Amino acid sequence: MSGVLRKCAALFGTAAAIGAYRYYQRFEDGSGAGGTYGGTGLAARFLHSSQALASFTNNFEPSVRWDNNWDRRDPKSLVRPPRNDEERAAYEKALEEAVPKSSRHLILVRHAQYCDGDTDAARCLTELGWQQAELTGQRLKELNLPLIKLHFSTMTRAKQTAEAIRRHLPSSLSAEPCSLLEEGAPVPPEPPAPHYQPSPDTFHQDGARIESAFRRFFHRASASQAEDSYELLVCHANVIRYFVCRALQLPPEAWLRFSLDHGSITWITIRPNGRVAVRYVGNSGHIPAEKCTYI
Repeated sequence: MSGVLRKCAALFGTAAAIGAYRYYQRFEDGSGAGGTYGGTGLAARFLHSSQALASFTNNFEPSVRWDNNWDRRDPKSLVRPPRNDEERAAYEKALEEAVPKSSRHLILVRHAQYCDGDTDAARCLTELGWQQAELTGQRLKELNLPLIKLHFSTMTRAKQTAEAIRRHLPSSLSAEPCSLLEEGAPVPPEPPAPHYQPSPDTFHQDGARIESAFRRFFHRASASQAEDSYELLVCHANVIRYFVCRALQLPPEAWLRFSLDHGSITWITIRPNGRVAVRYVGNSGHIPAEKCTYI
């Protein structure tokens, strides 16, 4: 069987060969004699499967292609193209110098549980909320990330969560409030949610602000940034979920299809080439199950 595997890999590529092998491997009985279909029959089926997978791979077209200049910071969009051959060398040099060398890591924390109230001041953390925030601060301390700045929403529940978290981080860490990170209605969700019906004006006002927050914080590193950077943002579930969808170039109206626990951590990385990776979303494993809440 190993000979057939090598032949298929050479003809159709390693991925197609391995995929076919794993699929048809289940028909073997482990005796080495080819199992249910016999050695020759299995080899033929395996070869046919490799051909099919190779054909699919070679002809596959993604439904939506990745926009590499999503943050308008692709080096080719920052450097003026050459007008003639004489400018070609200078252009190539400028383009090389404009290429980022480091990644940006954004650590997003949802505020902890808070009290119901008619005003923002009344929506302060509950006793359990303070415990959740402390646990999140302890978790961030354990991660020992070289954080360069803490940004937090100006709403009371986010400010108090940031306050509790900051007690566990180096005193030298700079903290800055940001009203763009306040909770709101990003875009009308799809499918519509009967229990969530803000007015159209709310989407219009909040959506523009939250999109501005995305554009402020989500972008690849500058070419002058020598090392990876880590920033902490303490804000809200709607905002974080919208950020995740936008960063991954998913439909932004999908933001209401998933939930985030109070005090949970979401980690998004923006690579030098503009690619985006999510390490985890709404991670709340640092909070005991009996203390986890999301509403």
